[in-house]
Amino acid sequence: MSIDLLPAVRPARVSWNKGRIVGQKRPLLPRHVWSIRVRLEMAGNARDLALFNMAIDSKLRGCDLVALRVRDVFAAGHVKERASMIQSKTGKPVRFEITDTTRQSLDRWIRNPEMIGLEFLWPSRIHGSAHLSTRQYARIVRGWVMSLGLEPSAYGTHSMRRTKVAQIYKKTGNLRAVQLLLGHTKMDSTVRYLGVDIEDALSLSEAIDL
Repeated sequence: MSIDLLPAVRPARVSWNKGRIVGQKRPLLPRHVWSIRVRLEMAGNARDLALFNMAIDSKLRGCDLVALRVRDVFAAGHVKERASMIQSKTGKPVRFEITDTTRQSLDRWIRNPEMIGLEFLWPSRIHGSAHLSTRQYARIVRGWVMSLGLEPSAYGTHSMRRTKVAQIYKKTGNLRAVQLLLGHTKMDSTVRYLGVDIEDALSLSEAIDL
């Protein structure tokens, strides 16, 4: 048989997600939050500590978090207790709280000599870029996760967005509150985002004894 008639042998390609955990990213647990926070404080990393705390409190998408400006969170010489931002995905405003721990870390970062005269809260260290990119932010989050020995493919920037609302839902079962905090326009989006299922509903129902 002529070699030309033989079927071509193609080398087996390794799947891009081989060995990775794909799908919805996990939220951080409270112990993870405190561990990362302590590591950043001990390292004296003012920017990353403020970025981490703000990511947890604001529950913003990565693209909105990196685009925050100093004036969005700082006025009259003080960090605001509450702030708002227009979401790039929906074009609608979302409000968020800034807790005392986050306010302290933001205040230290904003008053850092590195920040004098700058407009964006997370300036890029790459020439030609006004602020941190979502890709740079994703690499930073990956570093935080790996510092705890966690599987990096199981976590991402959406882990930061989901962390606080996952605890709010766990403790209160209030989907409407979570919807407002995430800035979702539809409840279905919130249900899918949290991964709510019949077991969650039954657990909430079992806790109510009439």
